[in-house]
Amino acid sequence: MSLMFTGIGVSRGVAIGDAHLVRRNQVDVSARKLTKRAIPGEIKRLRQAIKSARKELLATLGAIPKDTGGDIAAFIETHILMLDDSLLTKKPIETIKNEQCNAEAALQQQREELSKVFASMDDNYISTRIDDVNHVIDAVLRALNENNETFGGEHWKGQIVIADDLTPADTVVMRNHGVAGFITETGGQLSHTAILARSLGIPAIVGVHNIREYIKSGETITLNGESGLILAEATTEMLDSFRQQQKAHKQQLRELSKINDMQSVTRDGVRLQLNVNIEIDDDIKAMKRVHADGVGLYRTEFLYLDQSAVPTEQQHFKAYTKVLRALKGAPLTLRTADLGADKLFSSVLANARHKKNSNPALGMRGIRLCLNDTSIFIPQLRAILRASSRGPVRILLPMLTSTSEIVQSLSLIESVKDDLRSEGSEFDEDIPVGGMIEVPAAAIAADQFAAHLDFLSIGTNDLIQYTLAIDRIDDQVDYLYDPLHPAVLQLINHVIAAGRTANIPVAMCGEMAGDPRYVRLLLGLGLTNFSMPPNSLLEVKRCLIDSRRVRLRKLAQSMLQATSWEEQQSLLTRINSN
Repeated sequence: MSLMFTGIGVSRGVAIGDAHLVRRNQVDVSARKLTKRAIPGEIKRLRQAIKSARKELLATLGAIPKDTGGDIAAFIETHILMLDDSLLTKKPIETIKNEQCNAEAALQQQREELSKVFASMDDNYISTRIDDVNHVIDAVLRALNENNETFGGEHWKGQIVIADDLTPADTVVMRNHGVAGFITETGGQLSHTAILARSLGIPAIVGVHNIREYIKSGETITLNGESGLILAEATTEMLDSFRQQQKAHKQQLRELSKINDMQSVTRDGVRLQLNVNIEIDDDIKAMKRVHADGVGLYRTEFLYLDQSAVPTEQQHFKAYTKVLRALKGAPLTLRTADLGADKLFSSVLANARHKKNSNPALGMRGIRLCLNDTSIFIPQLRAILRASSRGPVRILLPMLTSTSEIVQSLSLIESVKDDLRSEGSEFDEDIPVGGMIEVPAAAIAADQFAAHLDFLSIGTNDLIQYTLAIDRIDDQVDYLYDPLHPAVLQLINHVIAAGRTANIPVAMCGEMAGDPRYVRLLLGLGLTNFSMPPNSLLEVKRCLIDSRRVRLRKLAQSMLQATSWEEQQSLLTRINSN
C-alpha cells in the first residue's frame, strides 16, 4: 500500500530511490561525579576529542569537490573555528573543574545554555546557527565515545537518505557518493540542511516528523523537493509520473544554462536588475557563473560570529575591499550589522552592556542597537566609507521603523565623513544610503522614508513574519507563512509605489525575489530590481525575460483585489502562463 508524506520542500528536483535510514548511536551525556584526581585526565580526554573532531572536519574540507558551492566549505570552516571558541572549549573545561563532572555532561550543559540564548534570537538566519553548535558538540561527543560510525559509502549511490538531521560534513559525503536526495525529520527553509541542499542541487525535504517510524531501509520512495511530497511504495503509474517530472526537471536545468549570456530584458523592453545576496567569498564565484549584475545584499553579520571581540574597523575594511576587488566594478550593497543584543557569539554574549530582551524580536536589534551603541556602528561606517573609494558601494540600513532613525543614521554618516575628510581619507562623497523595508510600519510609511533615502530594499522574510505574526521556522505555525497574503501584497505594492513617486529605486532581497512562483507577480506590481541567492538567478531570469510587463500589470492589480485563496491561485496560474 502506498503511503504519502508531506514536508517542507527546500531544494527543487525529483528523486526516486531506495530509502536509507540513518540512526546514529546516541551518546550517553548523563553526569558522573569524578574524584579530584580524575579531573586532569578528563580534561585531557576532552581536548583529545576536540583534536580528533577537528582532524575529521579538516579531512572533510579537503574532500570537497572543486565544483561544489561555497556554502559547504564555509559551514565546515565555521565548525572548525568554533572548535577553538572558548564557549565550546574552555567553558566545558571550567565546568569539569568546578562541578567535578565528566566531559559529556559538561558539553551537554553548555549545549543547553547556548540553546536558550539562540532560541530567543529574533533573526531566523542567525538563530539557526544553533545547528552549528549542535553539529560541533555532537562531533566532539562521538570522538569522546570513539563512535567512528562511517557515514556514507559507495552503496549509497542513487539512494534517498532519511535522517533526523544532517551536518555540512554529511552533505559533502552524500554529494561525493551520489545520493539521489534526502529527507530530514527536523529543519526549515532557513536551516543549514536546507541551504546546503539548495547549494548542491540535491532534491530535499525537511521537517517530516517521525517519518523513520513508517519507512524501512530498502523501500522504494520518491520525493518532490518543490512540492514537499513523498511517496513510499508508489504504484507503477505513480512512479511513471515521478520519472516524467524528473526528466522534465533535468531538461529545465539544461535549458537554463543557455540564457546565461542573454540580456536581462523583458519581451516588451523593460530592463531588469538581477543581483545576488552574498555572505561568503565563494558566493562571488557563483555570482560570476550566472552573470549577475551586482550584489544587492551583502550580509556583514558573519564578521561578528566566532569572534572573541567586536570586529575592528580594519577587519571590516579588509573584508569589503576584498569583495570589491573580486567584483571588478560591479556594485556592492553593504547592509550594516543586522544584530540583536543577543545575536553575537562570544563577543557580545559576554558583554554586560547589552541586556537580554524578554522578546528580542521586538527589542534592541538592527539599526536600534547600532544607534544605541555607536561603538559597534562607527567602525563599520568608517570602513564602508573608506572602501567606497575602491569601487561602487551602497549603504543599506536594516530594521528601520521610523524616520527619526534615518535622520540619526544620516547625521552619523555625515559626522564620520567629516572625520575622514579631516584625516585625508578618500571615500565616495555621494555614496547612496538606502533602507530595509522589513517592518509593517516602515512599509506603510515608505513614502516618508523615500523622502530621506536614495533607495529602498524590501526584505520579505521579516516583512511577512512581522505582518502575519508568525515564526516561519516554528513548525507549529509555519503553515501560516504566506507571501500572497493580501496584507503582504498591499504592503509590497505600497513600497514600490512610494519609490516610483519619489523617483528612487526599489529592490527586493528576500526569498520571494528568488522564487519563480512570484517574480512575475512582482514585475506586474512594478518591481524591476531583484536580489537573490546565486543559484536562483537563472530560473528567475528565464521567468522574467519571457514576460511582458504590460500584460502582467492588470493581472497583478487583480491579485491585490482577490478575496479568496481560490481566486488568488487562479490569477497566479494566469500570471505564470506565457
